[in-house]
Amino acid sequence: MQTQHTMRSFDDELNYLSDQIAAMGGYAERMVAESVAALVQSDAALGRKVVEDDLFLDEKEREIGERAVIIIGKRQPVADDLREIVGAIRISSDLERIGDLGKNIAKRVVAVTEGSQPIRLFRGLEALASLALTQLKEVLDVYASRSVERIGFVRDRDEEIDAMYTSLFRELLTYMMEDPRNITACTHLLFCAKNIERIGDHATNIAETVHHIVTGRQLPLERPKEDQSHRVVAAPEN
Repeated sequence: MQTQHTMRSFDDELNYLSDQIAAMGGYAERMVAESVAALVQSDAALGRKVVEDDLFLDEKEREIGERAVIIIGKRQPVADDLREIVGAIRISSDLERIGDLGKNIAKRVVAVTEGSQPIRLFRGLEALASLALTQLKEVLDVYASRSVERIGFVRDRDEEIDAMYTSLFRELLTYMMEDPRNITACTHLLFCAKNIERIGDHATNIAETVHHIVTGRQLPLERPKEDQSHRVVAAPEN
């Protein structure tokens, strides 16, 4: 938890940054959920709404950055307080990127849903998105509570997301090989799946930033950060 300062106004400034991060987090969660829903439900109007909503996160990131610079210049914080402020800048950047990834998914709604696509093409994507959104919610809870003992679990979930993405990559390649009519939709879905996998990476970045804010220590770097889709090779035809 944040320390209490002799100047109430300094506490208010730090709390303001935390509140804005919480607002960005909730908004980013909703954007991702709505972008996937728009894809699955062939809802072009919802997809357009997600694209337009991204402006909010862009503005919030800029606002947090500007406010953080003012606080640093005025308060000249050190140690815990400086980590808190710099951490807010880093987390807002990750949340803004998550919003961009949600927007990228929403932009593909029309291309994916033109014509009738088998529902099985979307099941894996929904499962992947559910896992990524759960991880994002957990990491935002960790930021709010500063429960750093839960961060290891959040990082482990990122490995689950990478493994599920690799499996989905292989599955979509199989659909493309089975029926050329699936190629266009599956190609777009592959891009959507990669965007969701990247959301997991940004959520993990946030967890690592929170750990540094609270403890002053960086987490070890040995955590694998890449999926294994580059190792997937299509089976040769008989």
